[in-house]
Amino acid sequence: MVNDLQEIEAYLKNIRIPLRLACKTQSGWPMIVSLWFNYQNGQLFCATQKSSRVVAYLIHDPQCAFEISADLPPYCGVRGQAVASLDENIGATILEKLLVRYLGGTDNELANTLLAKSETEVAIVLDPKRIYTWDFSERMSSIHFTPPLEKFCP
Repeated sequence: MVNDLQEIEAYLKNIRIPLRLACKTQSGWPMIVSLWFNYQNGQLFCATQKSSRVVAYLIHDPQCAFEISADLPPYCGVRGQAVASLDENIGATILEKLLVRYLGGTDNELANTLLAKSETEVAIVLDPKRIYTWDFSERMSSIHFTPPLEKFCP
């Protein structure tokens, strides 16, 4: 398990997979949504439409949990607990940063579709309160995966 904040931050800045965000619905049931994220200055930034259900869930209860891990072995990643806040003022800016991070730019059909609704975009800002890491690379080292996988672990 990694305890080095610099390694964790490097992982969060370099990995380009969605964050899984767990929150509670108004009826108390847990819900998980996948969102693109950007890590900056100790916070995780996501973007979604103001009318999305996850926004309503986080207004109802801002305590949430998150996980950032690939689906392919060797299994590793970062998870934690956070308090979410919503910021309408930076929603469009965060969306554009996410498009550059995940799509390589804003000059494509998906980016154009998402940017067309950017005036109703809201930023979800996660302020982590606890962060955990795990890395099963060593315990899975005797297994040969085809094709060999890059090690993305923190």
